[in-house]
Amino acid sequence: MSRIRVLDEQLINQIAAGEVVERPAAVVKELVENSLDAGATAIEVELEAGGLNLIRVRDDGCGIARAELALALTRHATSKIAGLDDLERVRSFGFRGEALPSILSVSRFALISRTADQPHGWKLGGSGVPDDAGPQPAAHPIGTTIEVRDLFFNTPARRKFMKADGTEFRHVDQILRRLALTRFDLRLKLGHNGRRSFELPRADGEAARAARVAQVCGDEFFANAVTVDEQRLGLRLWGWVALPSFARAQPDLQYLYVNGRNVRDKLLGHALRRAYADVLHSQRHPAFVLFLELDPARVDVNVHPQKTEVRFRDASVIHDFLFGAVHQLLRRVRPEPGLHHRVAFETPGPPASEPSQVALRYPQPSAAPSWPVRERDADVGGGAPWPLYRPPAETGSGEPLAVAADGAGDGDEAPLGRAIAQIRGVFVLAENRHGLVLVDAHAAHERVIYERFKRELASDGIAAQRLLLPEPVVVGEGEADELEAQAESLRRFGLLIDRSGPDTVTVRAVPALLVKTDLGALLRSLCGGAEAAESAEHFGEALDAQHRILADMACRAAIKANRRLTLAEMDALLRDMERTPNAGQCNHGRPTWVQIDADGLDRLFLRGR
Repeated sequence: MSRIRVLDEQLINQIAAGEVVERPAAVVKELVENSLDAGATAIEVELEAGGLNLIRVRDDGCGIARAELALALTRHATSKIAGLDDLERVRSFGFRGEALPSILSVSRFALISRTADQPHGWKLGGSGVPDDAGPQPAAHPIGTTIEVRDLFFNTPARRKFMKADGTEFRHVDQILRRLALTRFDLRLKLGHNGRRSFELPRADGEAARAARVAQVCGDEFFANAVTVDEQRLGLRLWGWVALPSFARAQPDLQYLYVNGRNVRDKLLGHALRRAYADVLHSQRHPAFVLFLELDPARVDVNVHPQKTEVRFRDASVIHDFLFGAVHQLLRRVRPEPGLHHRVAFETPGPPASEPSQVALRYPQPSAAPSWPVRERDADVGGGAPWPLYRPPAETGSGEPLAVAADGAGDGDEAPLGRAIAQIRGVFVLAENRHGLVLVDAHAAHERVIYERFKRELASDGIAAQRLLLPEPVVVGEGEADELEAQAESLRRFGLLIDRSGPDTVTVRAVPALLVKTDLGALLRSLCGGAEAAESAEHFGEALDAQHRILADMACRAAIKANRRLTLAEMDALLRDMERTPNAGQCNHGRPTWVQIDADGLDRLFLRGR
């Protein structure tokens, strides 16, 4: 029988390194965060072989005194907290005192540092364990330099799990770009194998901060983003939120910070997904750079060794605040084609021997998605390029206004212009001061009806219209049981039904917009929505389930393909869109309209040359 024994210090450090030092990027993260905690305003990172051969981090922080160098390489030695009260209100990035000894235990390590009251710097190093010789004099400016060579030299099994040098470098690059947004007053440099990768200057002032966000996230992100700054209940959320038109195939542009610390939190992620739920296709991901500020006592950062997970004391308040701020921002967005991400035309080349087609070019970071066509959407076609919207200077209450059936109003001044034609029985063509606007009539009308249903549901329920002849609908025994159990809930949606047989229900009233729809298909599509609402436990998921039912109803009530519209009807639809929240996307996340620039039309026909 084996005996219980105390592990030696080196083995303890290597076990800790397995939690802290996952790959070179984790080393860089820990060292740069230490530099930030030391008050550094300039940090330079140099790598060789993706960080496996060398990681060197230089900063101009306060430095480490000679007498404390050896202590800095001791486990659980830190200057950032002293007691339990400090732990409950942590403001620094680091506080565990594990990073440096863990890195030392799996590398050839050197620490050189100088404080302002020392005439020169001092160096202390080691290979797996600290050198016995102690600190040695070294020339060094005020600040600290740490060199990490031959990472995992004494744990070859760990080194075999590392990826190619280029892959490891990209992880470091991503980590540094995330850290660059924690301190806008920081000057940050990254070099790899003797070549400069990027350099971010100090970002003092709003314009400089915007430039840094654009440099880190790309110009396309910043061109498609709106700002948010909300404060209440002791919380502040500020930053940049990309519009649904900038949805991504991967969650690669999601930067979320809590008190300056980059985190991955399920609670906050859920709040943001709900905020985009009405306007984003389920296969796409939103993009954002958001900073949440709150009292450190309300958040616990002592959850994970890498400090990327947090816990909130009042989670529901935090969730609802984040959801409400972003959701209301997106709802305030209205069409404004002057700031629209427009459809551009490729300039025609020289005449060819045979006619060639002119290609449309959509200036986006990635190709337009191929939307899956669901059965109920098959009559309106598949995907289209994403549009862009900006909120107007003032939108009042944000509620849609009634529109005259004849499309009354000055169409020349309206954002979406005046309707001039219908194309292929699906698209409405309009003209505004910027050029042409192309609208998917079904998708746009679907959004207008959906938002109307939501307002009615939130007030007194959706008004029902009695059928002159009640209509029996065969749905299947299981579906009939479910519909019968949820009859009262469906009444609020304007659907009055009775059970009239083992597999049959009788519809006695429906919303006015659904009088001519296929009631059997509608009822079958609603089965499961009530169950989802019943099983939902928290954070408004029951309301989301209700909205899914309304989305199905709106889809079936909206204009169908090949229905001929009059110009007055088309104009009325445009005016409704301008006053409807989230009018840029239908209920399934597909775009509803795009702007075709007049300059692009001129280039198409070589005008002005």
